[in-house]
Amino acid sequence: MGTFIHQHADWPHFTWNIDKILNLLSEARNLQGRLLGKMESLGFDLKNEALLDTLTLDVLKSSEIEGGALTMHSD
Repeated sequence: MGTFIHQHADWPHFTWNIDKILNLLSEARNLQGRLLGKMESLGFDLKNEALLDTLTLDVLKSSEIEGGALTMHSD
């Protein structure tokens, strides 16, 4: 597992190369827009379900990053 940002020697005075991340950020924003456009065509209930699924996965993945172990149960 990698190190946390606050464990780097130059924390909190870190730098980054904008040229290396700009294309990745642009692509992510493009894909986000396309996803939002597709979600507009879904019904209200489907959009809410997709949002709930996304938020649930965010919580689970954040927990994993921090070393926790949550499980998802559906009833």
